[in-house]
Amino acid sequence: MSFQAYLDNIEEKTGKTPNQFIAMAKEKGFDAPGTKAGVILAWLKEEFDLGRGHGMTIVHIIKNGGTISDTHVGTTGAHRDESTTLRLDGKK
Repeated sequence: MSFQAYLDNIEEKTGKTPNQFIAMAKEKGFDAPGTKAGVILAWLKEEFDLGRGHGMTIVHIIKNGGTISDTHVGTTGAHRDESTTLRLDGKK
């Protein structure tokens, strides 16, 4: 599954866009440099019932914004993304 597909699935499950997750995380102070992924994962599990894989996708965008490495861009595998820039404003 591509990184963007993970974000799209999270939006379908929770009704929240990636940008909304980033905003909520900032309100909770989870965007602070020293915040451990485990703290964010616990919040995402408790409030949104997200598992580790989907949770780590949210952790990534909280810490790194909408950019991913080009490792899978342009490949033909299941984890292929179209671009290094993720769509954070939602599927619509």
